[in-house]
Amino acid sequence: MATLTIINYPDPRLHTVAKPVLAVNDEIRQLVSDMAETMYAAPGIGLAATQVDQHIQLIVIDTTKEQNNLQVFINPKIVAKSGLTEYEEGCLSVPGVYETVTRAENVRVEALDENGKKFTLDADDLLAICIQHEIDHLLGKVFVEYLSPLKRNRIRKRLIKQAREFEKNAD
Repeated sequence: MATLTIINYPDPRLHTVAKPVLAVNDEIRQLVSDMAETMYAAPGIGLAATQVDQHIQLIVIDTTKEQNNLQVFINPKIVAKSGLTEYEEGCLSVPGVYETVTRAENVRVEALDENGKKFTLDADDLLAICIQHEIDHLLGKVFVEYLSPLKRNRIRKRLIKQAREFEKNAD
């Protein structure tokens, strides 16, 4: 297993639309393992392949405090939504930023698991929010795009400044 590098906003690669996984094989299972290790180390509760510069439809999620319920979604599609809820979201690609986003309260998602087996899952609460957030990544969308242009621009400028300071201190 290996910890992967997470791309930070406003990197344009985060706006790449992910392609479907054509075959669930050992290479995909290794990426699942590496993504899980990366997510847990960050620490986070969800990670899309887009965030680690792999532009395929793959997400890993674990919303448990114990980090013992890894869920894998390959080629996920939300097939039903209901209700609305607001939640303060964060993102491993937008470090230190937490903003309230409105999303569907309940979702039904169809996907493949890490063995290529199709499944359907009804999710609510934090899991539903996380699924929607991670699928957005696969569509090339970052959660800050739900915010006003003013807020988004402030966040963008702050993260660019932080990246410059980090690079300067690394030299």
